[in-house]
Amino acid sequence: MKSLKELYRIGPGPSSSHTLGPQRAAKLFQEAYPQAVSYLAELYGSLSFTGKGHLTDAIIIKTFLPKSCEVCFMQETAPEHANTMILKALDETGAVIGEWTVYSVGGGAIKVKGSADLEPEEIYPHHSFAEIMAYCKQRNIRLAQYTDEFEALDDFMNEILDQMLSTVATGCITTGVLPGRLQLERVASGLYSKAKQAADPSRKQKLLIMAYAYGASEQNAGGGTTVTAPTLGASGVLPAVITYYYRDLKIDRKKIIDGLKIAGIIGNLIKTNATISGAQGGCQAEIGAACAMAAALVASLHDMDDDKIEYAAEIGIEHFLGLTCDPVGGYVMIPCIERNSVAALRAIDAAFMAEELGSLKDHRVSFDMVVNTMNYTGRKIAIELKETSLGGLATVVPLADSAPKKHCD
Repeated sequence: MKSLKELYRIGPGPSSSHTLGPQRAAKLFQEAYPQAVSYLAELYGSLSFTGKGHLTDAIIIKTFLPKSCEVCFMQETAPEHANTMILKALDETGAVIGEWTVYSVGGGAIKVKGSADLEPEEIYPHHSFAEIMAYCKQRNIRLAQYTDEFEALDDFMNEILDQMLSTVATGCITTGVLPGRLQLERVASGLYSKAKQAADPSRKQKLLIMAYAYGASEQNAGGGTTVTAPTLGASGVLPAVITYYYRDLKIDRKKIIDGLKIAGIIGNLIKTNATISGAQGGCQAEIGAACAMAAALVASLHDMDDDKIEYAAEIGIEHFLGLTCDPVGGYVMIPCIERNSVAALRAIDAAFMAEELGSLKDHRVSFDMVVNTMNYTGRKIAIELKETSLGGLATVVPLADSAPKKHCD
């Protein structure tokens, strides 16, 4: 598996596959062809269908500045991958002097067709939870210590934690309307005010977690800086849970950092053995993965053993199997923001269930089984329901006609 630094990334919203990935591709392409007078970007598949709402064209144009870049939303079927872009470097006559086919594979990661040079190195030799647990038992270490065997992450994880906390804090005090044609009102600050006034502890807990999830998700939807966990579309789940445990329950920072490592292992396994891309696997790959990561973190914060941590992660993702990705208008707002809040609350419930059920019975369904099932299920979900806005809620929620897109001949 790759480094956890390839999983957790800091960057601008609203979508890791539609903003972070294209941003990285454009930057690398520009470095490869600095002599170009101008550039052309052709977007296919999900990048084309939801690129406007996901700000894909805006981030590509911005990255290529001060040189110009024409962005075209192609209507043809995506070649080979659901998130495909073809970048072209042009000379003063408009002739193509360089070309890349790039796949945005989820979480801000990209692959360039025909090039292995940009592939990050393998850090972890194990590719399933079962293999990792066998290694930990052989070495007599806990899951939280596993990553330390292969890479130093403490400084990096502290940076990730600080950004998560900052994103939530900013989101909880920001009011107004999110950009775009949905004209969606921000509600995180209102939820936070309700939480501060709540007398009932259970209601207060739920309102705080909801506020934190909405805060991070609204920041992401507005193009703010946040953390892929494992994606930007699901970047409200883990930060919400972490903020609650760190700021409200005063859990030790070192313990939170260890929890982030464990959550990273869970996310990395899903990314390796299935997908974290909504365009490939539906929302189960994003929100489901985020819930599993957060559930594992919560279980670790409650000092559960590694078997129960695995159980919590399994519960967290299993009950999102089959969840579609159908963003209304192509924006990472409806139903995305609300789903982040639901998953944050469910993550805590998943850890609670793992603790209580784990002492009564052996669970028959392993985390590895669910990941493999999610991968199979994702392939079976119709393309209209995988981040194309061609089906599901995207077709029934009233919305004005889309802003015109530039189509290339």
